[in-house]
Amino acid sequence: MQFDLEWRITLFTVVMVSLMASLGFWQLQRADEKAALATSFAVRQTQHPAPPAQLWEKPADSLAYVPVLLVGMFLQDEYFLLDNKIHSGRFGYEVIGILLLDDGGTVLVNRGWIAGDASRRELPVVPRVSGPVSLTGHVYVAPGEPYLLAQQTLETGWPKRIQAIEMDKLLQPVKSSAGHDRVFPFPVRIDAGVPGALMVDWKVVNVSPQKHHGYAVQWFAMAAVLFIFYLLRCSNLLQLLTASGRK
Repeated sequence: MQFDLEWRITLFTVVMVSLMASLGFWQLQRADEKAALATSFAVRQTQHPAPPAQLWEKPADSLAYVPVLLVGMFLQDEYFLLDNKIHSGRFGYEVIGILLLDDGGTVLVNRGWIAGDASRRELPVVPRVSGPVSLTGHVYVAPGEPYLLAQQTLETGWPKRIQAIEMDKLLQPVKSSAGHDRVFPFPVRIDAGVPGALMVDWKVVNVSPQKHHGYAVQWFAMAAVLFIFYLLRCSNLLQLLTASGRK
């Protein structure tokens, strides 16, 4: 077999095949991460719910998805609305309530999804949760920094619309409303059916490991196709195959 290696085509092929292969391996890595995350969630959901007092000083990696038991009272008209949350194709918000714990301290509680005005002219009417409550949920530790189109600034008054839960920016208004400085460092996602729960459908992983495997196969297949095209373009392989087929 003879080769005629044109440098521009060779350079393009090397770069693109390497890129596609690296993207394929990255998808496989993401699949492993998502599988480990789902396994961790399943294991931790078998644990008995713990009060925040037992979790306050633990590191973030040991708190993700840990079941918790919260006993206290919600502030009625002071809450955050996490913007641009789509559920079944409908625009809405996630309601982040402020819960004053009976044993001291404050926890931000994600009560779930509520439909919003698509024109954004009016805020939703959020059902109140009056009186003492006892509820369960799990600690949510974000996997990375939130993606923001611009720097987040908080509105005056309540409720406050927010782009993402940035605890360092939410602490001051929460402390002012709660009347003390002790705030749990991570929000709690509420369980379905407990007092204060709205539309609750938490996704542990937004893309399944199987989909990542499918994406990896696509990248590897495109790399293989490009490499085969390169061989046919820069060699006499096609002629040899054609000649062999005629014999």
